[in-house]
Amino acid sequence: MPKKNSTSDKRPKKNDKPVKTLETVKTGKKGKKATSSGKKAVGNGKKSETIKAVERQRKLEGTIPMGNTISQLTSELPILGKSLDGPDLRPWKKIKIPRIRPDIKSKRILIVLASIIIILLVSMAVLMRAFKVDTVTIEGNTHYSNEEIYDIVMGDRFGDNSLYLSMKYKNKDIEDVPFIQTMSVNIINPHTIRITVYEKAMAGFVEYMGRYFYFDKDGTVVESSDVKTKGIPQVLGLSFDHIVLYEKLPVESEEIFKNILEMTQLLNKYDIEMDKIYFDKNYNMTLYFDQARIKVGDFTNIDEKIIRLKDILPELTDKKGVLRLDNYSGDGGIITFEVDQ
Repeated sequence: MPKKNSTSDKRPKKNDKPVKTLETVKTGKKGKKATSSGKKAVGNGKKSETIKAVERQRKLEGTIPMGNTISQLTSELPILGKSLDGPDLRPWKKIKIPRIRPDIKSKRILIVLASIIIILLVSMAVLMRAFKVDTVTIEGNTHYSNEEIYDIVMGDRFGDNSLYLSMKYKNKDIEDVPFIQTMSVNIINPHTIRITVYEKAMAGFVEYMGRYFYFDKDGTVVESSDVKTKGIPQVLGLSFDHIVLYEKLPVESEEIFKNILEMTQLLNKYDIEMDKIYFDKNYNMTLYFDQARIKVGDFTNIDEKIIRLKDILPELTDKKGVLRLDNYSGDGGIITFEVDQ
């Protein structure tokens, strides 16, 4: 009996199951059964699991290019403003921040600047300590008290430094304090200063609606207050129907303000304090002193009248009546005093 070739006999044994591979599996048209190596595929009209896996693999191959890694695939997804087909809209991807590496020259400049700042701070601390004010003298103020002037001048952040105050109030007009024109601060020594107040030339004040309105030589109202100021006379006899702050008093003739200022300056010159100045329709003046009234008349020989008044005033204390100076000329004339009945 001839021997069978073991290598050519490749028929599977009865108990062996056929091995299905991707290379041996082929799909037929619809309605036909699939075969593998000449053998009929086992099934009940349904595709085997292996055929389904092959179809899924081919669909995947048609949508995703083979060979791409996971990072390459995910980079194509629309993430934070980046679309698949459009440009990259992520602004942080476009901005490139250069890395600055300070060189030796820059480091030296920084060291020099830091040294200058330290020196300035130390110098400022020394100056603040060396020129700290301990003693203050105030002169020239009549409308404001010493305490008020002290608060005005030294209420600043560096108000206790004499060097700072002397520079601040050097040739500077005071705009936010009504009665004061200028103030100067002189250094007597690093710890002692003298404050000199130059007040505005106030001609007088008028009373209107329960308040006192102060005006200057031009008749401009510069302040409204509910307190009478010593040394500034009240003016009576002026006619007006309204008063506006920082505007002129609405009177018939502005010449009256020059007469008021001249009278106020004469009274200050001879150290005479009057309570009131009254003007009649013809602008003749009457001065009020305590309980006495002094009829001065017009401005004819006004200097001689005021000089004579200074000598007579001590005799008018506690007297009620009228002193007639309107006929006095300086070379002579009659001066009478009419007692009130």
